[in-house]
Amino acid sequence: MIMKLILASGSPRRAKILEALGVDFEVLKTDADEVSYASDPERTVRENALAKWKAARESLGARCDGRRILAADTIVWFDGRIYGKPRDIYEAKKFLRELSGQTHTVFTGVVLDGEAKVVRSDVRFRTLSGAQIDDYVASVRPTDRAGAYDIDESGDRIISGWTGSYENIMGLPVEPLKEWGVVQ
Repeated sequence: MIMKLILASGSPRRAKILEALGVDFEVLKTDADEVSYASDPERTVRENALAKWKAARESLGARCDGRRILAADTIVWFDGRIYGKPRDIYEAKKFLRELSGQTHTVFTGVVLDGEAKVVRSDVRFRTLSGAQIDDYVASVRPTDRAGAYDIDESGDRIISGWTGSYENIMGLPVEPLKEWGVVQ
C-alpha cells in the first residue's frame, strides 16, 4: 500500500511539480531556522532541507504513520553570494540588476526520509533594462522566489537559457525523486 507523501514546504512551485508528476501528497508548512554559507552553497541547501525535514517529523510525531516526508531548499548563487528570497521589492530589483546578463547557479537540497541530495543547474539571464526589471517585478511576486524570479512564471522575459534540471530551477528537481522511487 502506497501512503501519501508529506511535502514539508508551502511552495506552490513544489506542489505544482508533484501534482504534474501524479504524486499523492499533502502539504505541511514547517518553521525551521535556516543557515547561509556563501562559500558553501551545497552545504547551505542540504542543511536547510534537513532542518525542514526534521521540523516536519517533529511536528507530526506519531501522526506521521510511516508516511514519507519530503523537504527542499533552493538558493540562487552568484559571484560567491547567496540570493534567497528578497525582503522587499527594492531588494528584488537589486537582485535582478545584479543577475542581468550573467549566468548564475541554482542549488536545491532535497531530503526524503532523512536522506539528502543536492542538485545544481545554471541559468543565463538576458541583459535587462531598468524598465524590463520594473515590468517583471510588477507582474510577479518576486519576494516569494529565490533570486526574485520564477523560471516558470514569465521566465522567458528574463532568462535566455539554462543547463541542468528545469524543475530544479523551479525548486524541486525530479532526479532525486526518481532515484528514491517516488516517481518513475
